[in-house]
Amino acid sequence: MSEPQCKRTKMTSTLDQLKAMTTVVADTGDFEAMEQFKPTDATTNPSLILAAANQKKYAHLIDKAVHFGKKTGSTLKEQVETALDYTCVLFGQEILKIVPGRVSTEVDARLSFDKEASIQKARKLIAIYEEAGISKERVLIKLASTWEGIQAAKELEEKYGIHCNLTLLFSFAQAVACAEAGVTLISPFVGRILDWYVANTDKKTYEGKEDPGVISVTKIYNYYKKFGYNTVVMGASFRNVDEIKALAGCDFLTISPKLLEELGKSTEPLAKVLTFESAQKSDLQKISLDEAAFRWHLNENQMATDKLSDGIRKFAVDMRKLEKLLQEKIQA
Repeated sequence: MSEPQCKRTKMTSTLDQLKAMTTVVADTGDFEAMEQFKPTDATTNPSLILAAANQKKYAHLIDKAVHFGKKTGSTLKEQVETALDYTCVLFGQEILKIVPGRVSTEVDARLSFDKEASIQKARKLIAIYEEAGISKERVLIKLASTWEGIQAAKELEEKYGIHCNLTLLFSFAQAVACAEAGVTLISPFVGRILDWYVANTDKKTYEGKEDPGVISVTKIYNYYKKFGYNTVVMGASFRNVDEIKALAGCDFLTISPKLLEELGKSTEPLAKVLTFESAQKSDLQKISLDEAAFRWHLNENQMATDKLSDGIRKFAVDMRKLEKLLQEKIQA
């Protein structure tokens, strides 16, 4: 082996450098990708579960969920609903055989504006996990960052000790409300914020720290660290590795297999960007939001309002598709 080749083999990948400063989470329902990139945690959502459910290699999990549905539901509607819940949990169970940390399992997006139904569904999902011998400490329940979703998470955390991951988070107001509710983790979206600005403004390209999604997550991280909130910030929904590099040092980052692979192949040095020290120096002021203030701030943010409703609709569409797939198998 030549000397340059020898040096290259000893260089640390950008992905390994990132893992040294940030907890890396796999944003996928593909078990093989998780085994390849060895993340600490993994997140799923209806779109990822649907994509995985349509692959032959996961057919046994769908069949198992259908069996549970048939066995426990007295009506077709109950059978489909149970099969749907079991599908999400069965994928979560398999993921937990691979990752050492936690898996995020999402509450049906169609319950995003119903606090009590969200609490009921979350408790049911946790009960299914516990029946399988998996502690609730290894599961994060994902809820949309609507006012109702945030209040559901508050009750789940305080009353039932169920840890929550608040997703579809696009605004500072949503992040503040989540912190005040004492939720375990938030998933502020980066790429979808960028998508909105590219589609709705004259500026079509952004680099690193200029990226509006990066700016949003940086502000949230700094606010949480400056004012001592324990809620974990997990940047999500990345469009390119530059967004990831610009958020190095964030508590968690959930990254797709494609971008994990790109980071794994790179040996470019990575600098820690987000730090507790820099957060303390920020000029952010502490604010508090009741329901009316939350709704007003969200309404004033067109991007966040658009992307929150769009995200809920798209997740609901994929849940219906997954439901249809399960119903056809139940009736077959």
